[in-house]
Amino acid sequence: MAKSTLLKSSIAKKVAMALSGVFLISFLALHFFINFVSVFSAEAFNEMSHFMGYNPVIQYVMQPVLVAGVVFHFVMGFVLELKNRNARPIAYVKFDGGANSTWASRNMIISGLVILAFLGLHMYDFWFHEMVYKYVEVNAIDETRYFHELVAKFESPVRTGLYSLSFVLLALHLWHGFTSSLQSIGFDNKIGKSLHTICYSFAVIVPAGFIFIAIFHHFINN
Repeated sequence: MAKSTLLKSSIAKKVAMALSGVFLISFLALHFFINFVSVFSAEAFNEMSHFMGYNPVIQYVMQPVLVAGVVFHFVMGFVLELKNRNARPIAYVKFDGGANSTWASRNMIISGLVILAFLGLHMYDFWFHEMVYKYVEVNAIDETRYFHELVAKFESPVRTGLYSLSFVLLALHLWHGFTSSLQSIGFDNKIGKSLHTICYSFAVIVPAGFIFIAIFHHFINN
């Protein structure tokens, strides 16, 4: 009975982890779309960013939910990683991890930590700056400021390089995490290979797109 309860608890944690991952992926897709618009139209990017920055539903409902989702996802990731390690207390004499799994699947905790550090920098760069601009300095509303603020972030080649490296690791994290999340909530058995193709394509295209945005603004607009 205890073993059955433990198993159900473990499955519930994996499902919760998967759902939080899918939620964050949906936010990532929206974030990518808005940022990618900046490559083609500063005006459209400003309009979208202003809407996101001042819409009360996004600011006071979706934003706290997003922060909670990020915290929950990473905390649950550490919990599951510790549970997996404790379930294998005796180390193998010889273990060839690469024989049956990818680097991404074996090092989700490493790529996750790097992404978490990047999110901290990203929050400091954009969210913290936004809060100071609106609520501390109480500046007048300027609907045209967002594009110039974005471009300024990619003036430094060091910052642009670190940003790009973070998205390489995000790609590796998504490569394993996206498919695993959908498997945990039961979609994989219904759709199969087509779903894998979509997940792997997303894991490559979206991070590569973010890297392109950073490099584009670094070389073209700075």
